[in-house]
Amino acid sequence: MSRTANIHPLTKAEARRIWLRAQRLDSSVPFGEGPQATAAAVEHLGYVQIDTINVIERSHHHILWSRIPAYRRADLRQAQSIDKSVFEYWTHALSYVPSKDLRFFMPAMKLHKREGHRWFGSVTPADMRKVLRLVRRDGALTIRDIDDDVLTEKEHLWASRKPSKRALQLAFYTGVLTISERTGMLKTYDLMARHFGWDDGSNLPPKSASPREAMAYLLDRALRAQGLVSLDSICHLDAPSKAAIRRLIEARVRTGELVPVGLEDTGKQEHWARPETLERVGAAASDLVHILSPFDPLVIQRKRTELFFGYGHRFEAYVPKEKRLFGYFALPVLAGDDIVAAIDLKTDRKARKLLMQKWNWVGASPKGGRKDLKRRIEEELHRFEQFQLAD
Repeated sequence: MSRTANIHPLTKAEARRIWLRAQRLDSSVPFGEGPQATAAAVEHLGYVQIDTINVIERSHHHILWSRIPAYRRADLRQAQSIDKSVFEYWTHALSYVPSKDLRFFMPAMKLHKREGHRWFGSVTPADMRKVLRLVRRDGALTIRDIDDDVLTEKEHLWASRKPSKRALQLAFYTGVLTISERTGMLKTYDLMARHFGWDDGSNLPPKSASPREAMAYLLDRALRAQGLVSLDSICHLDAPSKAAIRRLIEARVRTGELVPVGLEDTGKQEHWARPETLERVGAAASDLVHILSPFDPLVIQRKRTELFFGYGHRFEAYVPKEKRLFGYFALPVLAGDDIVAAIDLKTDRKARKLLMQKWNWVGASPKGGRKDLKRRIEEELHRFEQFQLAD
């Protein structure tokens, strides 16, 4: 395939700049502000991962704040619950996804409806009828609105003892229900057709994507948000899609829509980019500083982050304290086009301050030492503290 095509050589520094530009981390206000900026950021990135840990602000808010300096939590609520420009579904993890992309997730919903879901095999037809009857009769609800369950044993560590919660989750994965609102980690479920106005004819439901359209979506999403892609980066935690994605890449290489890239010091690992992306590599790196979430798209694919930045992030929340190197919830610090530190932080909401648990320098010391770099990071930490404590 691409082995016979001309391979475009690329240095690691050039690759980082391409990725940072695609992630919109090389400019200060890439999406503007307000709920429209939130919707635009989710649309561009393709997904924003949700996580429960709140030792600092939860990852979905943190990821958006990193790209929207004036971001407010209420902006995401409006995008989800009022504008309905984003919705929640599973990508490689539970995530916010653009509502305009819903059709690409419908094949998975249909599959779960037809074959069930491996996590919720214990849900009985009676459990499902119960929760759907309540939602249809009483409107959107949370698990707290259901208080008559007979509790059962947990099936795994993160499972619920409430049969109704498992039924709500299964109905979510089948696309019968959607999460219409989120307060912290408390989810409000509503009928998807009612939430999006399909039931009263005010909107028409989208047509489910074909398998070929779904593969093109995955590739195009990665090209937009990553700039420079590999099979692993396109199909993160989705190995079954790799064969179809490779065939699609081969076809685009033949038509000149994609160019094979030879990234320095990566051996036989293949990468591709659009020709216009390679024409806009640029020479200057941004001087911005970003305190990143460990679930940020720039960090979540650990092997890719290490390949591009020479930095292997360690997520140590579940590592015994005596074995931690960076700390319980270390946050990578991006300065320009280098990851220069990993800082373990904790928000003391009662005392209203951001606590510095541990500061780890990573990588080589910059020319002129770290004094100026530390000052710039501390300025960004002050802004980060303000965001953490904002109502």
